[in-house]
Amino acid sequence: MARRPGYYARKITITAALLGAGWTAFVLIGESWWQVATAVALGAAFTQVAFLGHDAGHKQIARTRRASYVLGLLHANLAVGLSYGWWIDKHNRHHAHPNEIGSDPDIGTGALLFTPGDRRRSRIGRLVTRGQAYYFFPLLLLEGLNLHVAGLLALKERPVRARWLEGTLLAGHVVAYATVVFLVLSPLQAIVFVAAQQAAFGLYMGCSFAPNHKGMPILAPGEEPDFLRRQVLTSRNIRGGRLVDLALGGLNYQVEHHLFPSMPRPSLRRAQVLVRQFCQERGISYTETSLLTSYRMSLQTLHAVADTTGTSPR
Repeated sequence: MARRPGYYARKITITAALLGAGWTAFVLIGESWWQVATAVALGAAFTQVAFLGHDAGHKQIARTRRASYVLGLLHANLAVGLSYGWWIDKHNRHHAHPNEIGSDPDIGTGALLFTPGDRRRSRIGRLVTRGQAYYFFPLLLLEGLNLHVAGLLALKERPVRARWLEGTLLAGHVVAYATVVFLVLSPLQAIVFVAAQQAAFGLYMGCSFAPNHKGMPILAPGEEPDFLRRQVLTSRNIRGGRLVDLALGGLNYQVEHHLFPSMPRPSLRRAQVLVRQFCQERGISYTETSLLTSYRMSLQTLHAVADTTGTSPR
């Protein structure tokens, strides 16, 4: 549980360097359609920065709330353009009630339905649900836009001081981003660049968070398993070694992360051995799969939910 200042100092420095290298390459390449490749690279860099914002939000990097808040604002609001305060509130509710109907905002009714028994009122909504397993990955291309918009809309709910601070940083990000992009590229190229960069960011973010809980047991409202079972039974780990650790920002150790949210990212791998053995000794199901299997389980859940609504095309 001890802080890892050396690890995070290196991680923040390397990630900032990669982000800076991406924008430097963007300026040097100039007005060119090759900038679509730069957009994809920057989408990946944005996601790695967001992972650090996630760690800051869980106080994995710094011990004090003030330092964590500053780090979160710099990584989320300023560097990526996401509302840190909105995300913290949403993510804390998820950690308190993972996969619990009515309490976990991550399984609330949205573009997709993950909860059996949910119903769409509109004809268009039922049509989307009918093929939602097929739309899952394409819709992730819009997840970046969804995160930006949701954070902006939630600013009005923040305390006045936080609203002005977060709003100013978000505005600074948008102004700097738009100024650089539209100064370097033609209007059409700039629009394509923004679309490609945000699509890459949204797809990467969605593909990183989807394996964690989608397709795992759903808890009914009021169902109260103990803390250990609530966190372990609804979470899924992804195996794959150091490369997966890097790609998923440590979220592949989801079970350990939910049990010890403030545990620094590099310690989760070591804690896994203890947690897995502890669960096995007590007959508690501990789920660990490959990344592809996790996606398959998520898609199967989407199909199953469509079946319960009577809208499945199968």
